[in-house]
Formats: sequence, C-alpha cells, structure tokens
Amino acid sequence: MTIRYVREFKGFAGIRLESDDIGTADDPSIILLHGFGQTRKVWEDVAVGLEQAGRHVINVDLRGHGGSDWPSDSRYGFDAYVEDLRAVLGQMRTRPVVVAAMHSGWIATAALAEDAATLASGLILVDPPAEKGGQTVRAAAETVSASLLQGLAKPDYDTKLLDLFHVDGTGERLSVAAPHINIPVLLIRGALGSVEPDTASPAFVAAFPDVEAIDVDGGGLLVNAERTEAFNGLLIDFLERKQPRFIPEYRSGSDARTLRDAMGCFATGITIITAHAADGKPIGITANSFTSVSLDPPLLLVCIANNAGSAETLRSAESFAVNVLQIGQQPVSNLFAGKGEDRFAGTRWEVGEYGAPILPSSLGIFECTRNALHEAGDHFLLVGKVEKASFEPRRDPLLYFRGKYRRLHFT
Repeated sequence: MTIRYVREFKGFAGIRLESDDIGTADDPSIILLHGFGQTRKVWEDVAVGLEQAGRHVINVDLRGHGGSDWPSDSRYGFDAYVEDLRAVLGQMRTRPVVVAAMHSGWIATAALAEDAATLASGLILVDPPAEKGGQTVRAAAETVSASLLQGLAKPDYDTKLLDLFHVDGTGERLSVAAPHINIPVLLIRGALGSVEPDTASPAFVAAFPDVEAIDVDGGGLLVNAERTEAFNGLLIDFLERKQPRFIPEYRSGSDARTLRDAMGCFATGITIITAHAADGKPIGITANSFTSVSLDPPLLLVCIANNAGSAETLRSAESFAVNVLQIGQQPVSNLFAGKGEDRFAGTRWEVGEYGAPILPSSLGIFECTRNALHEAGDHFLLVGKVEKASFEPRRDPLLYFRGKYRRLHFT
C-alpha cells in the first residue's frame, strides 16, 4: 500500500510550496521537479513507480503552479525558483537525488552550484533546453518542444510566469556552475519529445565532472503510460548504481575500505598536531581523530598512525599543540596532510608558551604537555594535559565527513 500525504515546504520569501510525499522517509529520497506550465501531476506514474522500487518521493509543485502559492507580487524570476529549491533541500532530512524536467534542470543546476554535496546526492536532468539568452520561457518554449504547455488547462498555472521568467544570461551562469557540482549527474534526452540537436545537448552539461547521457528513442510524451515504465527503468538503474537502497555492511575480516567508509560517517573537525623534533625542527600532521578526555584534570587525546612521517617525533615529544582549523585553513590542512614538503615554510606559525609550534590563525589552540601514550593497533593514542587553550569565537570550523571537507550548513 502506497503511503502518501500532502507536504508543505517554506520557499523563498516564505512562499508555500505544496508537494506529494510518497513512500517511507527512511528510504532514499527523490525530489521531482516538473516543467513550466505543468504541475506535479505529470510525474504521478513515475512517482508511484519509484515508490514501488523502494524510494521516498517528494513531488513538488513549483511556485505559480498547481497547489503551491501564486505570489501576489508575481515574483517569478530565475533566482526566486533557485532559492525555492535550496529552501526545500534545506528542509529535507537526507540528501535526495533531484530529478528536474526542462527549465527546472537549469534551476537545479544553479541551486546546487555552491554546495551540491551537502544538499543532494545526485542530479537527473530530463530534456533541459539549450541556453539561449534574451528570452522568456514563453519565447524559449517555441524552440524546446511543443509539448511544454500541453495537457493542462491554464488555471493549473499562473500564465504571467511565462513572460516573467527571463533566461537572459543563464547559459554563462550554468557553465560556471556545472564544474562545481561534484555529484553523479544523468542527462536523459528525448523523454519529453524527439531528440533534436538544438535542444538535446545544452553546452553546460559537458562541464559536469561526473555525467552520463542517455537518449530515449521514439519521441512522445513521458506522461503517456506506455513510456513511463521504460523511463522508470532508466531512473532506477542510475539510482541503484549511484544511490543504492541497501546500506554497505562491514564484518570482521571483510574489506577494510567499507569499515573506513563507515567510520567516515562520523563528522569531525580537523586539527594539525604540532611539536618540535629533537633537532629543534618544527613538525606537524593533519589529524581528525581528536577528542576531549577529561576536564579535571584537563586531558585530550589524538590518534596517530604508526606509519605517519611525524609519528616518532610525536611519540617522544614532551610538549605538543593541537590546532583546530577554521574554514579558511583548508589549504593548510592539505599541506600538512601531504608528504615531502617544508610545511612550515609558507605557513604563519610561532612558538607557543609551552614550547610547541602553534598556528595563530586557527579556530582553537590547545598547548599540551605529554600525559600518557597507549598503543592501539596500527595507531597510538597520545594523551596530553592541556596547559593553555585559546579560541576565536567569530570563526566557523572546517569539517570533514565521508572523505570530503564540509562547512556548517545553517537552516
């Protein structure tokens, strides 16, 4: 039995966006975005098919369409739609795959440009039109497909939006955005009509770092029942490869990479551990295995790999410092995580009060004396007594999650 209810989201400037919420929220999520002059009804059969394949579907009406608000100020500019989608993504409990038809593909690309990996897990573009400047949607529709405005009566959408959604300058904006979208992307061409060279290959698509393209043979409307099953097959094949329903599982003795990926689900800050070698040379290493141990006495620990280049120095160091990094220090993190470079040559540093090198632009600095050392498999635990701590309350932390740098996302 299909689980379904009407769900509302708060869009840009407080506008109410209505959607169908279909399936179980614990399943991988999909957001469906229809084309202009349509409503979420066009995705109905697709949504049900995806739910039956084990997906949680959010089928949204764009502003000015269907059950969503039709703004009294007629705010139908490109950026209003972009911010609507970013608002919806910010209200999701998981990172969904976004499926966007026609001009909604432009909206989705622009919305994901800044921080795709924190907002979505994949992007599927269905017949995005070629970018041609100086046009409204009404004018551009003539070059896209005669099917754009078919199948619905005018009361199903605010006809004013067709003249107010200007696409001038969109091509350049999308070309700049696409290279930064480091999530899997699928382009499906011909699902909403015949594949034509002028409209089937938008220039910006080639700029995505991880993109696949599929041509659908035969033409005809996706909303026709005979095409929905084949279309769903394309979607589900992509989803199962890029966002599988069944979670990876590690058991003792199996692939260590799976265990590492599981450990990577714990989001952490990033630190640089610094000390002086016996010859007085400063050493440092990037580490995210760091935690507070005790407030009385004030203890912390860091976990260091036995094969790390600075491991022997840290094993014997009587004092060391933990420098907690802020968002502007990603290059410093990469530098100290690498090998074979003079890490301190181009880095601002100074000697702390307790003898260890410190990085004064860090979010937080803990100057420690050695308290204990414990062997732990292929790592060792270095416990330090905190002698001095300082921090900068106006900065935000540099984060690490699933093998990538992250930033705080405020909703």
